Amino acid sequence: MTSLPPLIVPHRFNGPPRSGNGGWTAGALAATLPAQGLGTAVTVTLRRPPPLDRPMPVLPTAAGATLTHDGEVVAEAVYAEARPVPVAPVPATVAADAEAHYPGHRTHPFPTCYVCGPDRRVGDGLRIFPGAVGGDRVAATWTPYDSAVPVAWAALDCPGGWSSDLEGRPSVLGRMTAEVRSVPRTSERYVVVGEQRGLDGRRTYTAATLYGPDDEVVATAEHVWFTVDPRDFA
Repeated sequence: MTSLPPLIVPHRFNGPPRSGNGGWTAGALAATLPAQGLGTAVTVTLRRPPPLDRPMPVLPTAAGATLTHDGEVVAEAVYAEARPVPVAPVPATVAADAEAHYPGHRTHPFPTCYVCGPDRRVGDGLRIFPGAVGGDRVAATWTPYDSAVPVAWAALDCPGGWSSDLEGRPSVLGRMTAEVRSVPRTSERYVVVGEQRGLDGRRTYTAATLYGPDDEVVATAEHVWFTVDPRDFA
């Protein structure tokens, strides 16, 4: 098989300061598959922090695609064995009220994160600030200024993380299975809901769903997170 064009994670799509946001990187890799990451569930496993601003070869495989850097595997994408189970919806008014209680305003392991970093400007980061809505769930509203498959994956990333205790258990994304049914439209208001679904040692299992008008599922995902020391990513 011939390799695809290299994938570059521009610096503005960072998660930790020196590496790519896991959701955006995973979505960008998923978008290289023949289905272009739309309408089909894809699982991406992140093997190491994605470097920023570096061309990374993408090699098609029998199961999907592999992303490498300096001869080492950064991420692997395969078609998922099962579709993610959506998180139950939350009314937009409830999600908007929850944003005021976003714990990342108080303590954040990576405050410049493209998705949920409070230090990012409007129109630069996504500024998705999920707050608790009960039952191990968090929610926020989101109006995209950019429309692309990697952006949809990014929007599903951090809300899952914040459904767990990122203050007490700082974590990074290890695996994400997402199904993007349609690309979010710019200037449309969405609700994203995250839910914690389990803990196992260093692993945290979560999910997130992006809802459009009338509780339409636009995209949904399930995640595996691994606890880390944020100083190792500074």
